[in-house]
Amino acid sequence: MRLRVDPLPTEELVYPDVVLVVDVIRATTTGAALLEAGAEALYLTGDLEAARAFKDADVLLAGEVGGLKPPGFDLGNSPREALEAPVGGRIVVMSTTNGTKAAHVAAKTAKHVLLASLYNAHAAARLALELATEEVAILCAGKEGRVGLDDLYTAGVLAEYLGLMGEVEPEDGARVALAVKRAYQDPLEALSLSAAAFALKAVGLEGDVPFAAQVAKSAAVPLLVGRVGEALIFKRARPPEARKNAE
Repeated sequence: MRLRVDPLPTEELVYPDVVLVVDVIRATTTGAALLEAGAEALYLTGDLEAARAFKDADVLLAGEVGGLKPPGFDLGNSPREALEAPVGGRIVVMSTTNGTKAAHVAAKTAKHVLLASLYNAHAAARLALELATEEVAILCAGKEGRVGLDDLYTAGVLAEYLGLMGEVEPEDGARVALAVKRAYQDPLEALSLSAAAFALKAVGLEGDVPFAAQVAKSAAVPLLVGRVGEALIFKRARPPEARKNAE
């Protein structure tokens, strides 16, 4: 099984199999938290205006511009806020600067797209390995076109766990991510040194960084199940025992 890590999303990327999309600070962490809090589905749009088009009484809007909640949105992009938000049974439509765009890049060609973070790292890696037939790819969102230490570190955590679970052959990008992971003993240290963390500190949201640095605290894995218009529909993947019973 090939193991691949791409440090940034680009339009020419092609994925033949499974992609784990990572925007650990904060979109993919928040996405898992929203589904863990009971959201029925998570719709990811490419921009804010596309998200606003979904607004009605049954839909909540979540997202950020410059780290802050956009005007007219119900929620920002904070995983702490998401976990406590009244989202049970609701659809949450989400648009962020980096993460939701990376998901759209992956969804163009991949068979399966999952949202991964440190928060759901082990569950996401297990599901990826279960679904894959030839390759597991990890796509880092980065920050506004630049490689992010936080995402690359998270990719290393995922790559290391995938290696423990099965026979995977890391390509060069995966080896780089593994080296970054091994350079830091503490996830919070790695995340705190990233540009994304400094940007959150500048707007008073640095409390989201320790939350995002938690490893394997959630079993909620957002899995792409379809589309509506330009939005990607993610739902919480069923646990392995539920999938087996359904079969």
